[in-house]
Amino acid sequence: MLDSLKDNLRVALKKIVGASDVNEELINELCKDLQRALLAADVNVRLVLQITKNLKERSLAEVPPKGLSKKDHIITILYGELASLLGYSGEVIRTIDRKKVEENLLEFSSEKKNTILMLGIQGSGKTTVVAKLARWLSKHGYRIGVIGADTWRPGALTQLKMNCSKINAQVYGEEENKNALEIVKNGLKFFESQPVDIIIIDTAGRHKEEQGLLDEMKSIYSVVTPDQVFLVIDGTIGQQAYNQAKIFHENARISGIIITKLDGTAKGGGAIAASSATGAKVLFIGTGERIDDLEQFSPTSFVGRLLGMGDIKALLEMARNLEIQSDENQAKRLMSGKMTIEDFYSQMENMGKMGFRNVIENLPGLSNFVKDDHLDVLQQKMEKWRFIIQSFTAEEKRNPDVIHESRRKRIARGAGVMEHDVKDLIKQYNNSKTMMKQAKGRQMQGLMRRFGLG
Repeated sequence: MLDSLKDNLRVALKKIVGASDVNEELINELCKDLQRALLAADVNVRLVLQITKNLKERSLAEVPPKGLSKKDHIITILYGELASLLGYSGEVIRTIDRKKVEENLLEFSSEKKNTILMLGIQGSGKTTVVAKLARWLSKHGYRIGVIGADTWRPGALTQLKMNCSKINAQVYGEEENKNALEIVKNGLKFFESQPVDIIIIDTAGRHKEEQGLLDEMKSIYSVVTPDQVFLVIDGTIGQQAYNQAKIFHENARISGIIITKLDGTAKGGGAIAASSATGAKVLFIGTGERIDDLEQFSPTSFVGRLLGMGDIKALLEMARNLEIQSDENQAKRLMSGKMTIEDFYSQMENMGKMGFRNVIENLPGLSNFVKDDHLDVLQQKMEKWRFIIQSFTAEEKRNPDVIHESRRKRIARGAGVMEHDVKDLIKQYNNSKTMMKQAKGRQMQGLMRRFGLG
């Protein structure tokens, strides 16, 4: 589902990126393209209309934050609206403190034994996910017990015990008992005396048409009153996940979604449908067969890769961690188009500190167009430019155009580079300065402030 959506959304975004002016007509066109892309991907019509309505209203009404261009602001709004379909608020997109988000992903009480009820559609890989989740929680310091209450699928308890034996998680089950509710009650009683922090309850896979199994699920939910209820969804089932998840949620309030059968966050057919039907966040994705192949879900990475634009939030974090301080005088020169060659090098150097590949991958619209060998060449040039600028006089730094041929040769010899390297630096500087003047510094300053570069 999302492969097609990804391609169609990129086509829509190219119109925004390439537009000379952002107006209501362009925003209407973006909304229509977005509607077509989402509907073609079999996303629920009501959800499609809601997201495009929000996108249009916010794009027309909101004033971009100081230093941020209108285009960048629209892209940020789109990030937030798509993330909201996955159970995350737009604030998650804008926040810089990813660690805080991760720490609050799951909250368990230290005063009692916490319970997680695992539900899923038949064939979703729920029993395997139970062991993977037990592994993930164990690595985060929790002691785990597991109750095997899938009495419908032959071999379910055997599979659960085999998987959990790899991580030393104790499993309670009753091979001959077909009463799932009774097994759950006995299992909870058994773990009362065991040194565990969290009890994960595996249940039978079920379908929205199977009323008997739905009644069983509802009874287990009532008896357990779980702290968390996780719904496991096969990432390939697409739009039908919406109605399935909705029925599950009506019988046992879903608090989190786990998407299985993924090889990365750029795919996942059930993600949008399941989370929007329940209002629950996608918490984890399964990315392989191994016990450790369960990853914490990142809405910004998912949406960024979906749009082919990288993870803006990741770039914000890199800039924040570097604690790059703003230079007001430099910002004023950039705004007025009076950039010196040292200003030019300073901005290039800040990009280098974050890693050119990381910066380019996370800049909207550029991640698909810059090749690795180009970045390697740029990095090599930066090393040479540093020595060249150090060989400049104060006057030459203010105005490199005063450098004549004989002086250029002396600078090259002093810096240990070729004469054409000096020419290249001055050419790149003049090109950037011209672009700055043409844009009056606004777009560059917006990017710099956004990424903490100045």
